[in-house]
Amino acid sequence: MKPELHHEIELTPPFHDIDLMEVVWHGHYVKYLELARCALLAKFNYDYPQMLESGFAWPVVDMRLKYVQPALYGKTLKIRAEITEWENRLRIDYLVRDAATGRKVNQAHTIQVAVSLATKELQYVCPPVLWQRLGVKPE
Repeated sequence: MKPELHHEIELTPPFHDIDLMEVVWHGHYVKYLELARCALLAKFNYDYPQMLESGFAWPVVDMRLKYVQPALYGKTLKIRAEITEWENRLRIDYLVRDAATGRKVNQAHTIQVAVSLATKELQYVCPPVLWQRLGVKPE
């Protein structure tokens, strides 16, 4: 049985994230994705502190965002994060929706790679600790 490799959070953009056009400034989506990613990884007890304890850093090496609709002040967003790759890299796909209407606001993905803290070398295969925490096997 494959574990559920997704998690969803809700947040309401604060006033200080709004730009002069009265929408969420595009750069703030990155921190919203980070909040969803941390919540997802915490679900598997492998958030950043646990990554460091396991001897690996996981830098983001690629991030893609597609803006579909503006996010507005006072409107709650649902952000779903799902792990879609875990063998050679950690890919997380995101879907940002308006909580009230369900309309897609943004879709994105991030790619992280494991780097050994001891050697500073990139790991071309994800370390087994990731698979153990996720409850998956390499594909």
